[in-house]
Amino acid sequence: MNSGIISLLSDTAFDDPWSTSFMDVLSPLSFVKISHIRMQGLLLIVFAKYQHLPFIQIISTKSTPTGLYGYWGNKGGVTIFLKLYGYYVSIINCHLPPHMANNDQRLEHFDRILEMQNFKGHNVPNILDHDLILWFGDMNFRIEDFGLHFVRECIKNQCLSDLWEKDQLSIAKKRDPLLREFQEGSLLFPPTYKFDKNSNNYDTSEKKRKPAWTDRILWRLKRQLRASPLTPDLPTCYFSLSQRSYKSHMSFNISDHKPVTGTFDLQLKPLMSGPLITIMTEGPWTIENDMLISYSSSPDFLSSPWDWIGLYKVGMRHLNDYVSYVWVGDNQVSFGDNLNQVYINICDIPETEDQFLLCYYSNSLHSVVGISKPFKIPLRFFLVEASC
Repeated sequence: MNSGIISLLSDTAFDDPWSTSFMDVLSPLSFVKISHIRMQGLLLIVFAKYQHLPFIQIISTKSTPTGLYGYWGNKGGVTIFLKLYGYYVSIINCHLPPHMANNDQRLEHFDRILEMQNFKGHNVPNILDHDLILWFGDMNFRIEDFGLHFVRECIKNQCLSDLWEKDQLSIAKKRDPLLREFQEGSLLFPPTYKFDKNSNNYDTSEKKRKPAWTDRILWRLKRQLRASPLTPDLPTCYFSLSQRSYKSHMSFNISDHKPVTGTFDLQLKPLMSGPLITIMTEGPWTIENDMLISYSSSPDFLSSPWDWIGLYKVGMRHLNDYVSYVWVGDNQVSFGDNLNQVYINICDIPETEDQFLLCYYSNSLHSVVGISKPFKIPLRFFLVEASC
């Protein structure tokens, strides 16, 4: 990220370039940008497929600066805390202090970021009580003891395992009880730092930085009790994460780092029986008329006068990408037996063959809590009678 003041102000008013690029690629695949947070050069974005939206609640976003004794955001972490199908998940992107000699400082910043992740007013205030922590970023851990020539020869000859025992993060995980709870996939890809820009050559400058695995992806899964054959009637939960891939991408040359990606499978037993809001469109109607929407809510849902229903095209980019919306409190026309009805104006929508969705946004939960099935809006037809 460009952390200059002009870039920061521009990205506050408009979508940042990374969000725009990812939305261009992901929205045609039914992914929607649901949250983001930025702190100077750090950016964290969360996308989800639209069918999952009613089961994802954004609890909080938080930035934790650790530069200049906690007053400057050139180092630190950004966090998105969410509730996923009833489970608590925290996602952290971090940038830790650089240089070989600052390993103790890196570990100190790691602990400080973790200690600052308390979320007041929620059932699970401490991050260590969350079901899953995903933690990644430029952690800046280096390879100790081995000289530059030896490290480069190991990389050249693909003897990466010879370097693992001197990786500072791997060493720290053996000593630190808390860090030991975080898992990481095998480092089967070459060190991702430091490269000459626009090349695949390790640093040829005067400094000749020793290659290192600075860019890492960790996760911590809370231990869960499994059902016992002796107590089959006790309530159980199931939440399991497995990593499918962990690799770097050598084809990207715009940075002195190579980007790293991790792909995971998450299996869970939902703790929610269904969405808080169920939405139905009431037809028939055409583009010339207002659309009647019916919706029902679960008994434990607390509505707000500031709740609204948005009409979106399938392939929407983010939650503000609606084509029309209606405040449910101001436009309610009938209710009873837990069934509510509102009208939404669709007169200004251009004629199109696109499919649409309706999403109910809860102001108190700051999240979508109900979504309709995709549908089409019938086009207008004009019949003209002519005679000779």
